[in-house]
Amino acid sequence: MSSERSVSDASPPPAKGRRLDAWQQHLERLAVRARPWSWLWPPVAFAAGVGSFFLVERQQWLGAMLALGMLLAWVLLLSESLIGRLLSRRGYPTLPRGVTTFIAQMIHQETLFFTLPFLLATTVWSSGQAVFTLLMLGLAVLSILDPLYYRLADRHRWLYFAFHAQCVFLVVLVALPTLLHLTTGQSLLLALAAMVIFSLPSLMHLLRPMTRGRWLAMLALLPLLAGAGWAGRLWVPPASLWLSGHALSPSFDEQARAPEGGLRLTPEALVDHGLYAYTAIHAPRGLREEVVHEWRHEGKLVDRIPLVIKGGREEGYRAWTHKQNFPEAVLGTWRIDVMTASGQRIGVLRFRVSETPEQATLADGRIQSPPGVPGLDLRRLIARPTGPSASDTDKGAPPPTTTREDGAGTP
Repeated sequence: MSSERSVSDASPPPAKGRRLDAWQQHLERLAVRARPWSWLWPPVAFAAGVGSFFLVERQQWLGAMLALGMLLAWVLLLSESLIGRLLSRRGYPTLPRGVTTFIAQMIHQETLFFTLPFLLATTVWSSGQAVFTLLMLGLAVLSILDPLYYRLADRHRWLYFAFHAQCVFLVVLVALPTLLHLTTGQSLLLALAAMVIFSLPSLMHLLRPMTRGRWLAMLALLPLLAGAGWAGRLWVPPASLWLSGHALSPSFDEQARAPEGGLRLTPEALVDHGLYAYTAIHAPRGLREEVVHEWRHEGKLVDRIPLVIKGGREEGYRAWTHKQNFPEAVLGTWRIDVMTASGQRIGVLRFRVSETPEQATLADGRIQSPPGVPGLDLRRLIARPTGPSASDTDKGAPPPTTTREDGAGTP
């Protein structure tokens, strides 16, 4: 009798089994009906990403809801796998692998195409960030090529899990600054932690069969993976920050918060006047972030000057640094890297110092917009860097930040 009771307990109740079977058949039919229209999902996800990108500034709550919807889709995907295993152990029917792979493909497409507008708009294309963004663009293309995607899912499971972990990284990197007002550094750390956690299946699949030595190897690989991700942060765009305007000038009108004047950057001119570096940095509303102006001569770091910016201003938060003490060997190429406190590049200002005025950069105070993707410069549609005007001194605008070389500043 006891053995009969255990067998009875192991099998699902008939009513529940029938209901679950009906749900399974219903989901399978929905998947079959959705397949012919799956090509619409990537452009819809991309449009949602563009919408969220705009709405973060103009209707913050709606942009945050779009990002939250993307996160909920990931919760659904992750819980589906866990619930499926629990049901399988108790003898309940589970969804066919083809259906679960189709659902995962849709969520991967949503993630990649949703985050692309953020990456395209914040990438410094003259840096290694271009490699990262182009790689993510390649993954987005892979996600819509069914033969390649399903071959990856069926035959190269460890690569498929790595693909999955990269998508999780993007979700956290883009969504958290919008939803929780976390800084780019905090979001990057959480994104790396999520990527490492979701890399576990990939490493376990790669190291099969899992012996004690391979378990130890996996535990050693995880911190190495996290360290490599952190070391490569310079290549990762700060998905919530970008330059909306920049300028070089010999003087500055602090009341109008605008660069002014014009000067050829010869050694004598720099000694007499110094140089102002002006940057308008766009950040989501409510975000407070520390950024740094790193002055480099021939690639060598000369000065590192911190600034604090606040998000929410359409033209970008205007901040500037004034360098007066230049080294004796001042000739050559200079650049000012605008960096987050965690080491991600927001933008670059370049100039050349030469004894020949014709070869020296003209610091004329003109506010320029950094180059974006040709034909898709999303930054110009959101933030319009302008010179001093009536709207530039509107009431309630955040106060400027002025930081000089000696570290003194006025908030």
